[in-house]
Amino acid sequence: MRKFLFLLMLILLVSVALSAQVKKGGTAWVSSKTADLKSSTWFFAGTTGTLQMGDQVTVLQIDGNWAEVRSSSNSSLSGWTALSNLSARQIVASGGSATASEVALAGKGFNQEIENSYKTQGSYNYADVDKTEAITVSQDELYAFITEGRLVTGE
Repeated sequence: MRKFLFLLMLILLVSVALSAQVKKGGTAWVSSKTADLKSSTWFFAGTTGTLQMGDQVTVLQIDGNWAEVRSSSNSSLSGWTALSNLSARQIVASGGSATASEVALAGKGFNQEIENSYKTQGSYNYADVDKTEAITVSQDELYAFITEGRLVTGE
């Protein structure tokens, strides 16, 4: 009997996991703050557009870690994005909408109250953390760094 229950639970768990994956022809939602749409599956491919967190898309095809998608609200907006930018489940904030910074904090296991508590306690230098988080590097600068240093660009 225990083996049967274990097998049943395992089958249920696998079926739930499979149904929660982004699939070709299915609907997905952007789960990152922004998601650049690329002209191909190459990281340094030209950007054709940008989606925002919570935007609904239709998955046209999947190639490795990339998905070709089309915006549900703007059918002319399409391109390739990393699968990690997508969720098979709609993102809904409990009690209202969440800001991008709240979602970023939640991804680190924090909320604003906890982060403020850390900033006021101890001798941590959060000014340097804030400066580091504010640094941005353009895709062109990153590509130049990689090619000039003769580094491998990956996929």
